[in-house]
Amino acid sequence: QLQLVESGGGLVQPGGSLRLSCAASGFTLGGYAIGWFRQAPGKEREGVLCISSSGGSTNYADSVKGRFTISRDNAKNTVYLQMNSLKPEDTAVYYCAAELYGSSCHYGMDYWGKGTLVTVSS
Repeated sequence: QLQLVESGGGLVQPGGSLRLSCAASGFTLGGYAIGWFRQAPGKEREGVLCISSSGGSTNYADSVKGRFTISRDNAKNTVYLQMNSLKPEDTAVYYCAAELYGSSCHYGMDYWGKGTLVTVSS
């Protein structure tokens, strides 16, 4: 069964950091574009960061520039989202998604995880 599983979410104070993981099972992430998306309460899902199948990264959310980075470890079959200087407005469910040979990320990607909740609050 092909699956993506996010982990690493939780409660963090403003200014803190978290690292989210997106682990694949049933397939290898090498060759896939991986995107991180988020959905805040009462808001639409938005793209955050994307790493293409060739390794280039794209930032889709101006609000996270300079604070969030995306990376992949093909040996561990995992993609990470490092989030620093977190703000209350970063509170959301974070999802990862994958598409084979993708050059960009979009809402119609092939595989989606179920999400992990990040809450930024004092």
